[in-house]
Amino acid sequence: MLPSSFPVSLPERTPAQSTSAEKRSVGKGLFRKCSGCGALSTAEELKARWHVCPACGHHHQMSPREWRALLLDEAKLELWDEHIQPADPLKFEDGKPYEERIQRARSATQASEGIEIGSARIEGCRVAYGCFIFGFMGGSMGSVVGERLTRLFERATSERLPVVLLHASGGARMQEGILSLMQMAKSVSALRRYREVRKPFVSVLLHPTTGGVAASTAFLGDVNLVEPRALVGFAGPRVIESTLRTTLPEGFQRAEFLLAHGMVDRIVPRLELRPTLRTLLTHLGGASA
Repeated sequence: MLPSSFPVSLPERTPAQSTSAEKRSVGKGLFRKCSGCGALSTAEELKARWHVCPACGHHHQMSPREWRALLLDEAKLELWDEHIQPADPLKFEDGKPYEERIQRARSATQASEGIEIGSARIEGCRVAYGCFIFGFMGGSMGSVVGERLTRLFERATSERLPVVLLHASGGARMQEGILSLMQMAKSVSALRRYREVRKPFVSVLLHPTTGGVAASTAFLGDVNLVEPRALVGFAGPRVIESTLRTTLPEGFQRAEFLLAHGMVDRIVPRLELRPTLRTLLTHLGGASA
């Protein structure tokens, strides 16, 4: 064994190796591969098209900031209930403590939790707006997400506002156990009370919307819109096939399959979503100053 003070000289990079490393560094992040067709686009081109593939039309996920820019007037959202923070009553750990996973999700998304809610305007119409944040632990619904969702409907009830809610979630948050599952009933109960003010609730289903979120508010809109090819359902196709030991129909749980079977009202490409929302809010009596 060499003594710790023994001088060790590392081989220097050859010019060819240095050039290759520089090329890899320069090209990193400049291009994006489409998840739908595999086509390459520059990151800037994809961003300019709101992350819709120019080759096949595949809709990639967007950040909450990008959704605000696409849908809301001046991209402005008056946030509600950001002070509600998650706890760790079960002291759950799955390789990493739950609190550490929360902190990592916050750092990655710059969001406080898996949903943001607030007041906004869509082409002049004031709405109660909510958007699940899939990048935050898969948009999973824990106690904070459920409470904010409940308060979204409660405040929309008191202020008589239409609700526009964008769903994108992997379902209930396992780190909170039964406390997470309780949010399904709580949020749906708040939605039931909201019905009494007779204002429209427009549910927008993004890819993916699954589990407990799909089984609660996702399909309960007065109008249910869905993005092309979005996966929406309770259990995933692979789980269903392995459980039932059967082969599912082609396109099962995709947006087009849901529309054909009456589960949603319309498939709306991303670039058409804003004018579609405005038209619905106007015709359903949701428009307000």
